Amino acid sequence: MNHHFFAMHSRMKYINRWALMRNTLSENISEHSNDVAAIAHAIAVIKNIRFGGNVNAERAAVLGLYHDMPEIITGDMPTPVKYHSKTLHSEFLQLETMACERLLNMLPEDLKETYKSFFFKKEEDEELWKIVKAADKISALIKCIEEKNAGNSEFSSALDSTKKAIKKMNMPEAEAFVEDFIESYYLSLDEQQS
Repeated sequence: MNHHFFAMHSRMKYINRWALMRNTLSENISEHSNDVAAIAHAIAVIKNIRFGGNVNAERAAVLGLYHDMPEIITGDMPTPVKYHSKTLHSEFLQLETMACERLLNMLPEDLKETYKSFFFKKEEDEELWKIVKAADKISALIKCIEEKNAGNSEFSSALDSTKKAIKKMNMPEAEAFVEDFIESYYLSLDEQQS
């Protein structure tokens, strides 16, 4: 029997983010998920080394890698639409659950249990999912910076609100990532290499 899970995974590159905003450079969920995975890994490492944590950084990366895969089916729902009302948000969560179930059913039976935890949150991964959420917001912050660097003022308010959202998460490890790495995104390639 042929299983379609990874063929569907490869379609993440066709789902663009930031649909309601004018972009100078489009970003798809495959690129975004790659960034989230790398950032989540780094945040987890920072948590373990600097803040006495004991989290699995590699698992954080894998959760980040798959965190937006359901959007292959649902599309990338813009935040203002997704959170417009409690009713709409609840309906979207149901749609997302159905998308996750559909994706899991594209795997061989013996792999489903392992992959299930990438789509349905387990209590023991709660701390890791918070790290992935922070990485997701930091990835959005980076996109805003890149757009502002390209002269696109469309992302000004998103930049401010994303900075506030990261601060509001009250995660010292995420704030440490921002402090250590975000300024570099404002620099040119030549400046980054000097």
